[in-house]
Amino acid sequence: MSTGCRAGISINWPSASTANPLSTHCPYTRHMPSGFSPSDTRALQGATSYHDGLAAEDAVERHYLHQGYTLAERRWRGQGGEIDLILRDGRGFVFVEVKKARTHARAAERLSSRQLQRICASGEDYCGQKAPGRFVDMRIDLATVDATGQINVLPNISQY
Repeated sequence: MSTGCRAGISINWPSASTANPLSTHCPYTRHMPSGFSPSDTRALQGATSYHDGLAAEDAVERHYLHQGYTLAERRWRGQGGEIDLILRDGRGFVFVEVKKARTHARAAERLSSRQLQRICASGEDYCGQKAPGRFVDMRIDLATVDATGQINVLPNISQY
C-alpha cells in the first residue's frame, strides 16, 4: 500500500491490510514510515514548531524594524519568563510576544492571562535593569503570524 503525504513523498507499507500503528496517536503520523515511535513524532513536531516560531519572530522583527523601531533584545529572559522581542521606539520600550498559528484568531487565543502577567513582570524587570531613568514608557504588543505569513500587531494588549 502506498500513501502520499503533504510533502509529496510516498511511503510503501508492507501490505494493504497493514496500517501504520502510529496513526491512532496523531493525524500526521500515518505518513511516517514504520519504526517511528510516538515520541519520535512528538520530537519532530516540537522541532518544527520551534523553528516555525523562530521564523515568525524573524518576520515580526523585520516588520518592526521597517516601521522605524530598533531592536534592543531578542528572547530576553527576566523574572517572569522570556520576552520574544524588545524594541525601542524613541520614547521607551515595546515588549512583543509573537504567536504563530493557522489563523490570527487562533494565535491570539494562545496568549493566556498568566503569560501576559509574566511578560509584564519581565518587562518591569528589564526596565529596572536597562531603562535610563525612573520613568520610561513601555507597552506590550501581541504580534500574530498566520499560516500564510501575514503579520497582525495588536498594540498595547495589557490595556484590554
